[in-house]
Amino acid sequence: MSHTPHELAEEFPEYKDKIHDLKASDRHFAKMIEKYHEVNRAVHRMETRVEPVTDEVEEAKRRERMALKDEIAQYLAR
Repeated sequence: MSHTPHELAEEFPEYKDKIHDLKASDRHFAKMIEKYHEVNRAVHRMETRVEPVTDEVEEAKRRERMALKDEIAQYLAR
């Protein structure tokens, strides 16, 4: 398991400029990005044991991150 945060610029390098533009111009997209970063930071803290939690809680947070990433990917593909 990697303890590297899953930053969107690394996850979607081909959409780096589009992410920046949408974040500035689309309120819904900006909120999705903000929520993704919040969840991503929480997962990272859990993985590195800065914020220890049960395996179930950590797995649920990872699923939440994946769902947000999927939603962002669909939004970017439009």
